[in-house]
Amino acid sequence: MAGKIVDRAVVEKKIESLRKCLLRVEQRCPGSVGALLRDIDAQDVLVLNLSRAVQLCVDISLHVLSSRDLPVPETMGQAFAELSSAGIIDDDLAEKMRKAVGFRNVAVHNCDEINWAIVYSIAQGRLVDFRQFVSRILEVL
Repeated sequence: MAGKIVDRAVVEKKIESLRKCLLRVEQRCPGSVGALLRDIDAQDVLVLNLSRAVQLCVDISLHVLSSRDLPVPETMGQAFAELSSAGIIDDDLAEKMRKAVGFRNVAVHNCDEINWAIVYSIAQGRLVDFRQFVSRILEVL
């Protein structure tokens, strides 16, 4: 069975939403973990937009996998492993995105257990992973 065609407009719309999420994180991330601990509004903005960013990457992954008739993953983290197996992203990026799913799961399901130092670290140093993901997806569209 031949793969379906990727609906580029759908993927591009999700990528644009992802870019907006990352921009919000950059705009609202305080200068230190301590400042983040004292700013509940910044906490909300960062957690919401990082969670959305992860979900958008999962959605994009599922769209690409479906268009290529690749296996539907059982978990969100497996979506990135499938992309790696298909040669769309490398193993290192797949692992980083899988860890992002772990963060998202804690943020969505166990918000009382959020480690703000980790949130700060993601906001300051891991947004590049999302951008690298977008770059790879755009290369294969």
